[in-house]
Amino acid sequence: MKQKPSRGKGGKSRIDKKESKWAYIKKNYVLYLFLLPAVLLVFIFNYIPMYGVLIAFQDFSVTKGIFGSDWVGLDHFRSFLTSPNFIRIFMNTIKLSVYGLIIGFPVPIILALMLNQVRRMNIKKNIQLVIYAPHFISTVVIVGMLFIFLSPAGPINALITQFTGNPVSFLSDPAYFRTIFITSGIWQGAGFSSIVYVAALSNADPQLHDAATLDGASLLQRIWHIDVQVIKPIMAVLFILAIGGIMGVGFEKAYLLQTDMNIPASEIIDTYVYKRGLLAGDWSFGAAVGLFNTVIGLILLVIANTVVKRLNGETLY
Repeated sequence: MKQKPSRGKGGKSRIDKKESKWAYIKKNYVLYLFLLPAVLLVFIFNYIPMYGVLIAFQDFSVTKGIFGSDWVGLDHFRSFLTSPNFIRIFMNTIKLSVYGLIIGFPVPIILALMLNQVRRMNIKKNIQLVIYAPHFISTVVIVGMLFIFLSPAGPINALITQFTGNPVSFLSDPAYFRTIFITSGIWQGAGFSSIVYVAALSNADPQLHDAATLDGASLLQRIWHIDVQVIKPIMAVLFILAIGGIMGVGFEKAYLLQTDMNIPASEIIDTYVYKRGLLAGDWSFGAAVGLFNTVIGLILLVIANTVVKRLNGETLY
């Protein structure tokens, strides 16, 4: 006797679902051909080099190579976790990321909501040009500008000196490092990050605003109940991605802003990996610390995706 195929939700069998998927792929094979180069690029440049993480478990030697170096297991991970600098470096990374996320994540959303209320297109385009422009300035130039403006002889200290009589050591005092790092990052990236929200807000039905206005809803009520609801799915996805990248603070700016005086606050995992792994030539230890950083980021990504999915129903995967 022939067994009947198991039925899933909606009365469709599993076999029918598989057949419908293959039928969809055959029907839209051109789209998959367009996607193929991107998949190949990701596979070649992101997945194939992953074999290099093997050196994190070895006492890597350039002359012996990856497959000839001695295997040491988790020794480099233990060395990093038990080092006297671990807590300070780890907490510096977490603080910069968490403070930057809490302060910086809402800013592009607020900018997009404000831009959406500008009705004159010429004014709106000029505002967008101004707030998008910092994104295209290189990190080196941004840091150079910060050194000029915040130096003891800079314009900001000149103004402070007129009122207090003494300049402030912004660039050498560890207490100011996080503030400078986070605020400059928000200034540079918030405008460009708002593009995706501005694009999503264009899908909001104008009739909803008209109906809400007739019902007596205020501007803030219309923004909250219409505009925010339109961009909520995108907010959820970008928040999950931001949590996943919480360990990737940004090596370039942290390293360029780093001085001998502010190292207690500016030394993060990325700069530590660069110094130990590349400058000191301890390849295996640097790879182990980098792998530790990546694994923590992956765990945070999975946790954030699970939590947001349960609270909001939106998911990254």
